[in-house]
Amino acid sequence: MKISGVDIRPGNNIEYEGGLWRAVKIQHTQPGKGGAYMQVELKNLIDGRKNNVRFRSAETVERIRLDTKDFQYLYAEGDMLVFMDKDTYEQINLPLDMLGDAAAFLQDGMDVTLEMYDERPISVQLPESIEATVVEADAVVKGQTASASYKPAILDNGVRVMVPPHIVAGTRIVVDV
Repeated sequence: MKISGVDIRPGNNIEYEGGLWRAVKIQHTQPGKGGAYMQVELKNLIDGRKNNVRFRSAETVERIRLDTKDFQYLYAEGDMLVFMDKDTYEQINLPLDMLGDAAAFLQDGMDVTLEMYDERPISVQLPESIEATVVEADAVVKGQTASASYKPAILDNGVRVMVPPHIVAGTRIVVDV
């Protein structure tokens, strides 16, 4: 579906110069002279490159729709992650760097959603939140009660987060992924 360059919104997936891109940020600009344009920060869905592009109202781009499919995370095998299609039980391997920092939050048996374009996985979406156990939490620093205070803690998956002072080692917490 073709859309005007000034109708692009954050989160839109478009085809631009032969690649698949997601609009990350937009800024509508009306200079003193000349026509208005939309400054769009695009992120490549395949390799993660970023690009800033100006679209005038006369320009059109192709908006693409990504198919979503439910998968289940099974296990990590080297630098590859193994997922199983919940409908056909077919397994696929995806590179670890496709998830980036979010890969640390994967748990065995976790249900995830894969965005696919022409039956090719583009990105993996984890659940909004997960439960994790605090393995190590620093001691509370006295005298910081005038404002909201947090202390560093390490979760069972190795991720370092900030938690309220009453959280101790062994506590299960809900983490917004």
